[in-house]
Amino acid sequence: MASNVSSPPTTAPLALRPVEAAKAIGIGQRKLWDLLSPRGPIPTVRVGTCVLIPVDGLRTWLAANTAKETA
Repeated sequence: MASNVSSPPTTAPLALRPVEAAKAIGIGQRKLWDLLSPRGPIPTVRVGTCVLIPVDGLRTWLAANTAKETA
C-alpha cells in the first residue's frame, strides 16, 4: 500500500558550523578560526556556546576575495 505522505522539502542551511564551513570552502579549521569575526572578516553568530557562520556572509567574503585575486 503506497503512502500519500511526502517528506518535507529539503532546504539549504542558512548557517554552518565551523567544521562544515571549513570543509565547504576547502580550508582547515584552524585557518577558518583565524578568518572568523571578531578577529577576521567572516561574520559569525553565537547561539549559546555554538558558533554559526551565515552562508550568505561566507559567500560574500568568498566573492570579495575572489574579485581581489582575479583583478
